[in-house]
Amino acid sequence: MSKMIQCISPVDGSVYAERPAMSFDAANQAALNAKAAQKGWAALPLWERVEKVMAGIEKLKAMNPDIVEELAWQMGRPTRYGGEMGGVIERADYMAKIAEEALAPTIVEQSPHFKRYIAREPVGVVFIIAPWNYPFMTAINTLVPSLIAGNSVLLKHASQTLLVGERLAEAFHAGGVPEAVFQNVFLDHATTEALIKERHFGFVNFTGSVNGGAAIERAAAGTFTATGLELGGKDPGYVRADADLDAAVPGLMDGALFNAGQCCCGIERIYVHESLYDAFVEKAVAWTKELTLGNPFDDKTTLGPMANARFAKVVREQIADAVNSGAKALIDPALFPADDGGAYLAPQILVNVNHNMRVMREESFGPVVGIMPVKSDEEAIELMNDSPYGLTASIWTADSLKASEIGTQLQTGTVFMNRCDYLDPALCWTGCKDTGRGAALSSLGYMAVTRAKSYHLKEATE
Repeated sequence: MSKMIQCISPVDGSVYAERPAMSFDAANQAALNAKAAQKGWAALPLWERVEKVMAGIEKLKAMNPDIVEELAWQMGRPTRYGGEMGGVIERADYMAKIAEEALAPTIVEQSPHFKRYIAREPVGVVFIIAPWNYPFMTAINTLVPSLIAGNSVLLKHASQTLLVGERLAEAFHAGGVPEAVFQNVFLDHATTEALIKERHFGFVNFTGSVNGGAAIERAAAGTFTATGLELGGKDPGYVRADADLDAAVPGLMDGALFNAGQCCCGIERIYVHESLYDAFVEKAVAWTKELTLGNPFDDKTTLGPMANARFAKVVREQIADAVNSGAKALIDPALFPADDGGAYLAPQILVNVNHNMRVMREESFGPVVGIMPVKSDEEAIELMNDSPYGLTASIWTADSLKASEIGTQLQTGTVFMNRCDYLDPALCWTGCKDTGRGAALSSLGYMAVTRAKSYHLKEATE
């Protein structure tokens, strides 16, 4: 009997969806089918692949009213925010627009005697292991360039968002992408690792925990399979003395608490110049108290449940540990009566925190943020870098030259000024340290799903 993979809804704790996990034999056959179908797909003209992929995006867009409801049930995001389609379209449009230039050969010499160039070829089969927090946008980051570049794709989604892969497959198949070229698969961890060990894939993209990324690397060890890993974050924000608090407070607090704090590049720690510290904290508390925690289907709800009660338990433990170590919690949970001790968790702001506390070092991935005063840019830089992670960092200042100067000293993948928690598809999405490695979006996103082939052609001479 097949193992069932279940999505437990954070809305009410019910089993919202379940699917049987594929056996290894079935999953192995799916990978073989993808490999067989890839050659024909890659043989199509680039413009035709782009056309079919973008037709799939249009089909997906038409499903959005149903998708928004499904996402609320699966991972708790309030329906008032309308889902992820804006980001999906922005990223897909950009990657389609740059495809011809990004995939064009690099001409080294074109003369009567020699033609030398570097071509880009698809890696073959791409395996995407996608997360639940932004399940459509994170999948699209690799799915669209992989298909456009001529690869076939296997997509495995997180159990918390079981229906997302089905929606994506339905849309892209309706748009003209052959079923064997893009397959949604339901796999347990053991089968996932076994597939990678079989050397089916030219590239494996994984977004998830550090432990999950380590498991992917172990599975790929010795296979020489390329991997792209986005594994975690503890992203900092820094408010300089010249910052505009009317912009910085709502910007950073939204970056910290939107989606119940479950954002890959969400703000998890804030450093404020001591001259603005008291005012920032006061405004941040007032901003947070305006949130409404509740059922994601209620139009008044601005903060839904965390995706799973066990995720909320981790955040509660971090908060309790910090308070026991001397931190002060500024938000009274009683202001948020929907907090049920389970998936529904009141937002929290902590002060009197330090880097010995778990909440300032471990990834929280929930609606909590610690705020610390700093005396200088140098102190802020030291604290921002004092983390095992490096995905994004946000600097709030009126001085762009100073922001760039600080940015050169930060160990991070992206430096923001006066904004946060956003993926620009024209820029490379990457990280360092335990956040992982690899490059998504931008022209570099195409480099991840293709390989270089050099041509050195000498004309015959008499």
